[in-house]
Amino acid sequence: MKLSEKAEEILETLWVEVEEEGAGFVDLEKLRSSSDDPVYRELNELALIEVRDGRVYLRPEGKVEGRKIVRRFRLSERLMMDVFNIRGEQAKEKACQFEHLLNEGVDTKVCTMLNHPETCPHGKRIPPGECCLEAKRSGDLGVLPLTELKPGDEGEIAYIQTEDDKKMQKLMAMGVLPGNRIRLSQAFPSYVFKVGYSEFAIDTNMAREIFVRK
Repeated sequence: MKLSEKAEEILETLWVEVEEEGAGFVDLEKLRSSSDDPVYRELNELALIEVRDGRVYLRPEGKVEGRKIVRRFRLSERLMMDVFNIRGEQAKEKACQFEHLLNEGVDTKVCTMLNHPETCPHGKRIPPGECCLEAKRSGDLGVLPLTELKPGDEGEIAYIQTEDDKKMQKLMAMGVLPGNRIRLSQAFPSYVFKVGYSEFAIDTNMAREIFVRK
């Protein structure tokens, strides 16, 4: 379902107020808009909300859609912090922009890459998706740091998480790039791995910054 950004923002607010805070409705004044705003016509025509006497109610279909929107936003917050290391107000601003790009399917890939997080950076619950339930059923651990692998394990490099440009350049020179295959040969006293036909050794701190999808 394709909604305007404003419609998604209203559904997100309504879902948090109704489903998490336990409110039965939200006043139009709290949403800082009037009933003649075109966004309410958009949401009404899709049978997602109902507006009565200055109050906005979520229909069952609206609860389903609102849950998806909240999930995408909170996954975006985790992505900003865990992968891009962006925090504070900038992280919230970027997450708000990015969530609208996470259509169904993309959000599943992001969730899997982040190893199915249960909460956002502020401790609020991320509504689980089907990918989270399937991962629990199958025991799939998703994306892990290289330090969590055992010798002989291999997988696909998902991403590198470091703020150190020199480390990043060193790893890239080794061929540690997203999409490349990596095989761990040794975990002590240093981490020895193979990328292609080349073998390299790195310390624990650097190994923690390489994330692998098994």
